[in-house]
Amino acid sequence: MTVTDALKIDVAVIGAGPAGLMAAEVLAKGRARVTVYDAMPSAGRKFLMAGRGGLNLTHGEPLPDFMKRYGAAEAQLAPVIDCFTPTDLRAWSEALGQPTFIGSSGRVFPEAFKASPLLRAWLRRLGDSGVSFAFRHRWIGWNADAALRFATAEGESLVAARATVLALGGASWAKLGSDGAWVDLLAARGIAIAPLRPANVGFNVAWSDVFKDRFEGQPLKGIALSFGKHAVRGEAMITRSGIEGGGIYALSSVLREAVIADGNAVLHIALRPDLTADDLTSKFTAPRGKQSFSNFLRKALHLSPVAIGLLQETAIAQGRQLAALSGDELAAMINAVPIILAGTAPIARAISTAGGITFDEIDDAFMLKRLPGVFVAGEMLDWEAPTGGYLLQASFATGVVAGQGALKYLRSSG
Repeated sequence: MTVTDALKIDVAVIGAGPAGLMAAEVLAKGRARVTVYDAMPSAGRKFLMAGRGGLNLTHGEPLPDFMKRYGAAEAQLAPVIDCFTPTDLRAWSEALGQPTFIGSSGRVFPEAFKASPLLRAWLRRLGDSGVSFAFRHRWIGWNADAALRFATAEGESLVAARATVLALGGASWAKLGSDGAWVDLLAARGIAIAPLRPANVGFNVAWSDVFKDRFEGQPLKGIALSFGKHAVRGEAMITRSGIEGGGIYALSSVLREAVIADGNAVLHIALRPDLTADDLTSKFTAPRGKQSFSNFLRKALHLSPVAIGLLQETAIAQGRQLAALSGDELAAMINAVPIILAGTAPIARAISTAGGITFDEIDDAFMLKRLPGVFVAGEMLDWEAPTGGYLLQASFATGVVAGQGALKYLRSSG
């Protein structure tokens, strides 16, 4: 097949997640002819998964604090999020018939709470604005004439697009479409790509059989987690292979890098972070009577069974008996339970990924410098953020900027 056989369109958006759909919306508003391509049978599969327990669109904290959540990529993403702020995202959702509210944690949710009503309204509006969709089209690169190549059930399809927006995601949840296959395609074109690594991910811990058999799936609530100078409040969940959850995800970037550098990392968990060591020690002076030590801890300190189990697991690993510890020793352990993290969970189980196309490879319009007319958005870029609305906000915002860049490129190229 040659370029003369290719379908000719203004813009091909490859990837039907939040970044790609937002780029398509911007382009359609600018009267560009847009087709969104995706390897999956329908749009927004990972978006729907993210909203399964409540769609956390963005966060309501002040923008300077918000931007700090992007760590090393803060400077690169600041002008992007200025173009599409959390306030803009909330207004956009409301215009789709999905007003939002700020929860007690500062997280922003649609009032319907789920992702599906928002996605349905969005796809309907995109269709009404002229955006076309081509599903079950897996992008496999370019041919010699620079036409886009797609693998389909009917064979290979060629598309000659005046501009292209790549929004293919990272490499987490590959079964939903983000498999990182684009890395080799772009690396072959000389694009610098930081290795993809799991982000917002759980960690492996060598629990005893007794502990994991009893407490797998049990939450640790109202805890504080710390690693070096980094500390957060949150929750965690015991898994058969280790530990995961919001508090873990908030520290996952620094924990991941420590594990990569040193082979392991020691996380500390405070089970009663609002009590001082003296407060804890004083509670041990209460008479125990005929209670078992576990029942005494549960009643005197309001520790859950899984928290007590974690203390017992730690004491045994140290060759000690929990009931034999002094009040001072036990108080110290309760608010600094050491958890040895031996590795990260697989990238396929991560919520998101770090790494990707380096910012040096793109211009201010998010166009690849080595591939004029090709723009990138979303998790394909080298940034990461904790859960809490920061991931979606940056995905939407980079989609806006890439869409604006592609529209400007179309107009300048005639």
